[in-house]
Amino acid sequence: MASATVRNVPLLDDDTIPFGEEDDMRDPSRAGQKYTHPYVTFFHLFFRGAAIVIYMFCGWFSDSFITSFVFVVLFLSADFWTVKNISGRLLVGLRWWNYVDDDGVSHWVFESKNSRVNKNEQRIFWLGLILCPVFWSLFFLFALFGLKFKWLLLVMIAIALNAANLYGYVKCNYGASKDLNSAATDFVKTQLFKNAVDIMTRPSGAPPPTNVRPTGVV
Repeated sequence: MASATVRNVPLLDDDTIPFGEEDDMRDPSRAGQKYTHPYVTFFHLFFRGAAIVIYMFCGWFSDSFITSFVFVVLFLSADFWTVKNISGRLLVGLRWWNYVDDDGVSHWVFESKNSRVNKNEQRIFWLGLILCPVFWSLFFLFALFGLKFKWLLLVMIAIALNAANLYGYVKCNYGASKDLNSAATDFVKTQLFKNAVDIMTRPSGAPPPTNVRPTGVV
C-alpha cells in the first residue's frame, strides 16, 4: 500500500539518533581516514563470513549436525540484524523497515539520506551484500545434487536472510516505486563492474562522494 507522503511515517522506537543525522555524531579525528567506521565495516563482513566458514569446515571440528546448525544460524542472525540496523545505515546511508498503522495495514519503508558516504566502506558494503548470497546459492546446488537434504534447510535459511537484506537495500538504492524485476540484475552487474573499475582507476586521496537518493514508503 503506497503512502502519499513520508511525513506520516513514525519514528522507530530505538532511534536514539534520528536517521540522517549520523554525520553530526562522527569523530572529527577520523576525517580523511580510509575508513570512517572501521568497526562497523569489520562486523559487516565478520558475521556473514563466519557463517560461511563454519558451514564449510564444521565437519573438521564436530560430527554433530545440530551443533553446526545452531552456530551457523546464530551467526546468520547476528549478520542479518547488524546489516539491517547498523551497517546499511552508517556505511551507505540506507535503511529499510516495517510498521503497522492504526488500521492494521503493514507498510514497508525504504529510506535513503543525503550523507557523506565513504567510498571504501560503500564498496565493501555492496560487495559483501552481493557476494555472500552467491556463495550460499552455490552451497544450495551442492547440497541439492549431493542429496544432503538436512543441510539444504540450513542453506535455505541463509539464502532467505541474505536475500532479504539484499532486496531491501537495492530497493532503498533505487527507490520504492521502481520496478525491481530488471533493476536488481542491472544493479548487481553495475556494482561489480564499478567496483572493479574504481579499484584500478581511483586516484589515491580522492574525497568520498555524496549520495542523494529518493525515499519511499510501500
